[in-house]
Amino acid sequence: MSTEVDLSKMTIPGLAMAAAERFGSASAIEDGETRLNFVELADAAVESTRAFLAAGIKPGDRVAVWAPNIHEWILAALGLQAVGAVLVPLNTRMKGNEAAYILQKSRARILCTVGDFLDTDYVAMLRGQDLPALEKMVSLRGESSGAVSWQAFLAGGAAVGEDEARRALAAVRPEDLSDILFTSGTTGKPKGVMTTHGQNLKAFASWTSVIGMRAGDRYLIVNPFFHAFGYKAGWMSCLMRGATILPHAVFDVPAVLARAGTEQVSVLPGPPALYQTILAHPDLAKYDISSLRLAVTGAAPTPVELIHQMRDVLGFETVITGYGLTEVCGIATMCRYDDEPETIATTSGRAIDDVEVVCVDPEGNEVARGEPGEIVVRGYNVMRGYFEDEEATRDTIDADGWLHTGDIGVMDEKGYIRITDRMKDMFIMGGFNCYPAEIENLLFNHEEVAQAAVIGVPDGRMGEVGMAFVVPAAGCAPKADAIIAWCRDNMANYKVPRYVEVVTDLPLNASNKVMKYVLRERATEILQE
Repeated sequence: MSTEVDLSKMTIPGLAMAAAERFGSASAIEDGETRLNFVELADAAVESTRAFLAAGIKPGDRVAVWAPNIHEWILAALGLQAVGAVLVPLNTRMKGNEAAYILQKSRARILCTVGDFLDTDYVAMLRGQDLPALEKMVSLRGESSGAVSWQAFLAGGAAVGEDEARRALAAVRPEDLSDILFTSGTTGKPKGVMTTHGQNLKAFASWTSVIGMRAGDRYLIVNPFFHAFGYKAGWMSCLMRGATILPHAVFDVPAVLARAGTEQVSVLPGPPALYQTILAHPDLAKYDISSLRLAVTGAAPTPVELIHQMRDVLGFETVITGYGLTEVCGIATMCRYDDEPETIATTSGRAIDDVEVVCVDPEGNEVARGEPGEIVVRGYNVMRGYFEDEEATRDTIDADGWLHTGDIGVMDEKGYIRITDRMKDMFIMGGFNCYPAEIENLLFNHEEVAQAAVIGVPDGRMGEVGMAFVVPAAGCAPKADAIIAWCRDNMANYKVPRYVEVVTDLPLNASNKVMKYVLRERATEILQE
């Protein structure tokens, strides 16, 4: 938005209305045969608002969306947020029990999903789950037994006048919750991160300014809408700057390269693995990618050579890296467009405007520049807390308002952060955060597993992948391949360990805690064999 507009005083559906006034007939969304300009998008958002009002959704209610990147996802989100409800996105890779936990915890009243995606029937996966708060399921696209169609849901909105819908939208305040994004913690149980309209808009006004996103850009959104990268740094940022939203449901290199040429894609953010996979494609030279202008990456270590190749081979004018986590609206630090490739590859940039980032020792004192410490963040972008979990909130945000990330970093004299380690055991596979405690909890459901410990190990393409050490249950002799196959059936695929080692016991310290550094040493030896 223009500098005269204070985005922190707006809401996300209000942003869509403002975009209609600012960008008018310019292309807002292109999704298959669906074409919406910014005025049509705003009108469709109001139609969605009427439907949610007719369904009885009230301010503060939670509504979940479990669907791939499609334009209906955006319309559902804008409609429910315009009523004052809170968006709860669900990861499309989740299995039924994983999704059910979040639906139970959030007490979502409506679930918007799809009839079929990658041969998966989401509604069918929820059958038999105890979901007392869930009143209705809506199929945004396709048919599914037990769900009403999106068209039928919208038709129900005819009972509500347009004026009433616009009044509801105008009544939503910037300080109201816009979403609860569930992220797994060290306990292994997902926690709901609460953020507001105003803080998200302010954060990504800064983000879009730093990266130089502009009206007329054509943004291929490969990053999933259920993640802050695809939602807030994705379609929400497009509404902010007048860029065209090009949803992409499944990452497939030939399809992405084809769209880059035929649809004149100029903006293509993603984790490093996305660009590495594109660069490795044998037919890369056959595609026209001359329109590519802007890349934003992060969420995993970025080799210096990759930055050079993104510029020299893929033709990006601007490549920017950043650092953030769900608890800070998805963004805390960023490199700048004129930073050197080595800076972009080896650091995660410096704090965005109006946000403080420092490295501290265990007592909370800032460490000297060049010395490692825990990265802490303070500012408007810090979450309002974990949903109905005051203890976890107090453990994460201290009395002075600093959010403790659990990541270890080194800050240089210019304020640029280099991530060196993680206090938490989280590892990142292809841009997805993987939490060992959660994976271990899921492994415990295997009848032949008595104990499990999971670590991240280096992988040339994905950055890191999981390696599980499992102790068999009494009288059992599980095979590694069988455990991996079971994991594929019972957890999202990015959580599935790439390697499984069956061991007689796990290394424990005097407090009976698993010494994961011993497992990392053992993993290094195993993988070198």
